[in-house]
Amino acid sequence: MAIIITDECINCGACEPECPNTAIYEGADDWRYKDGTSLDGKVVLPDGKEVDADEAQEPISDELYYIVPDKCTECKGFHEEPQCAAVCPVDCCVPDDDHVETEEELLGKQRFMHPED
Repeated sequence: MAIIITDECINCGACEPECPNTAIYEGADDWRYKDGTSLDGKVVLPDGKEVDADEAQEPISDELYYIVPDKCTECKGFHEEPQCAAVCPVDCCVPDDDHVETEEELLGKQRFMHPED
């Protein structure tokens, strides 16, 4: 399952540089599938959705840091635990019950975004 940043976030930014998938963005910032990944141009995501990895996507939050569920792998394939949660001073990086994925799915997503690793 992906991680979500709750509204207890104090916008300190500690989580953003820790994400190996560049799935964390500051509130109101556009995001791209290509940011921090090997994705480029037109790609078909593991869920079958076709996207342009270079195209700017709408921010998920205008006020707080946010995590893009399509890019979050809970750090599987990189670390033993989600790094955003490990560094968050107010414990607002928590599992997102709306985006439940198995470890196998998370590792598959990690391999899709980083095939060279």
